Amino acid sequence: MISNAIGRRIEDLERLSPPLTARPDLEAYWDETIASFAVKPLNATRTRVDTPFFDMSVYKVSYEGFDDTPIHGWYLVPRKAEETREKVPCVVLYHGYTGSRGYPEDYASFVLMGVAVFAIDVRGQNGETGNLLAQHHGMAKGWITQGILHRDTCYYKAITIDAIKALDWASEQPEVDPGRICAQGASQGGGLALIAAALSDKPAIAVAHIPNMCQMDFGILNSSSSLSEAATFCERFPEHLDAVLETLSYYDNMNLAHRIRIPLFVSVGLKDPTTMPETIYAAYNRMACDKRIVPSPFSGHTVTGDQNRQAMAFISEWLL
Repeated sequence: MISNAIGRRIEDLERLSPPLTARPDLEAYWDETIASFAVKPLNATRTRVDTPFFDMSVYKVSYEGFDDTPIHGWYLVPRKAEETREKVPCVVLYHGYTGSRGYPEDYASFVLMGVAVFAIDVRGQNGETGNLLAQHHGMAKGWITQGILHRDTCYYKAITIDAIKALDWASEQPEVDPGRICAQGASQGGGLALIAAALSDKPAIAVAHIPNMCQMDFGILNSSSSLSEAATFCERFPEHLDAVLETLSYYDNMNLAHRIRIPLFVSVGLKDPTTMPETIYAAYNRMACDKRIVPSPFSGHTVTGDQNRQAMAFISEWLL
């Protein structure tokens, strides 16, 4: 028995097992959805761009995911691997809510490891990527309540398919070893990394830092994150609460946790009011894969240097 408060807090989180919110057709729904999008063409382009970093080659990429929206990304390759035609691992990166893919030089640490990178914009947010998703009802401020009244029209479906198609694109690149791909992200990106790991056969491992999209019924009630937008929507339209909760259940990593079979690294901050530790552990505890979680007792919604370093070591351990 651990006698200090920190240890007891972690022990309590490790025992969490809230009831699933999955609908009976969850498995069939995703099997049919993934099969239907598998044949959708990427219609991708990649164009070389300049970088001040001599040891990496950078390409600007555009591809199509859920619909005809061009999803923009940066593709980085170690120049040495490109010259020798050596196939290298690739990390596919998803950013946090309201963010963007940023600049290619932001990912140089991966290239130093000898790893390629594909970092994408999440549609409609603070990057170059737009959003052609149809809207048939008013929204709360932000993006996640777009189409939220049905599983097939919602923003979560669009960004989930976009994320999966990013893995497809990476797996087809001549410089990439398709058997050594990592899905990675933080916050919103961590949630996308988890759902991609659950639904795609492309990643060999996944890294989910402080992931969102976990136990979303708890999140909509308590979180200060993007799910507060869904709470605002339901406050305005209380008659739609059941429909919103049903939609979210199809994208909840707690309900999809059993489908993750690849090695997984997760980080969590015990003082995080955004992706609360209760939600992350609710999903993590249901995973039956080779998994590792690194809690930071004193962190909020951030990834500590130690957590990031351990994640890089995890990638090296499994892919290099």
